[in-house]
Amino acid sequence: MALLDDVKSELAVIDNELPAAKKAQAATMIRFGGGLHLVQRHIVVEAQFDSRDAAQWLQATIQEVYGHESDVIEVSRQTPTGIVVRYSVRVLRAGGALALQTGLLDRRKRPVRGLPAEIIGGNIAQIKAAWRGAFLAHGELSDPGKASYLEIVCPGSEAALALVGAARRLGINARARQVRSSERVTLRDPDAIERMLNLIGAPHSAREWTGKRSDGESRGKANRLANFDDANMRRSAKAAVEASEKVTKAFQILGKDIPDNLRAAGQLRLDHRDASLEELGRLADPPVTKDAIAGRIRRLLQLANKIEKQQAQNNRAVD
Repeated sequence: MALLDDVKSELAVIDNELPAAKKAQAATMIRFGGGLHLVQRHIVVEAQFDSRDAAQWLQATIQEVYGHESDVIEVSRQTPTGIVVRYSVRVLRAGGALALQTGLLDRRKRPVRGLPAEIIGGNIAQIKAAWRGAFLAHGELSDPGKASYLEIVCPGSEAALALVGAARRLGINARARQVRSSERVTLRDPDAIERMLNLIGAPHSAREWTGKRSDGESRGKANRLANFDDANMRRSAKAAVEASEKVTKAFQILGKDIPDNLRAAGQLRLDHRDASLEELGRLADPPVTKDAIAGRIRRLLQLANKIEKQQAQNNRAVD
């Protein structure tokens, strides 16, 4: 969560945007953070965030851009994992006016189900600001070292599709999906996640996330290689023990009737039971390749097998 908090803090201090971009961000934060409510026939605007910085940005923007007062209220609730603190931005008296100004009510004063048309059809700065606002409102980011994802929890399917279309305008492929009755827009490609973080204004967090992810992948690869090496060593050790047992039996069957080069190879196997074939080849006099030592041991075992079969046939003939 620490990195997610850092991303939202980095995004919430951006203050050099043009008014159109600020409006796009504010409208999207309200839409994805909560939206409009009807209380005693009056429209109330309320948006809730897990970041105090995000809530304070929206409160300041509502005052600066739209000229309305708002309240930031801290809300705590107990969950199975502990106390969760959220920050709610509420506009009571001027809720209806703000809803019209942000485009969250259309000209017929009906709630907009996706995102306002002026955002979807706006310039690239507005598109970036909309994604920034959606992330501040309900964005999630995977911890480095785990399966990569950047995800926005959306208030509905229309809002999710609007966000997917906005990502497409930025050259990024996002996917809308439904998870346990909630609509989500997800990025899973690490390069796309890094690019999106940069585009919405969090380059420092993007570098940190990418760096930690690379470190995690390197550690994972090292662990996999270590496990692979351990498995190879266990298989090699088992094969060496089995080969030694077969060589011992071959010596018993053949007795003295063994070619010198085959006897030498078999004896090396018995004298160095844990050694690899490559190591046995180096120990031979003169040294030979691992293929050569493996071939001699194989011929030794084949010869013993042939003699054993002949002895069995002779014994059956005598009986």
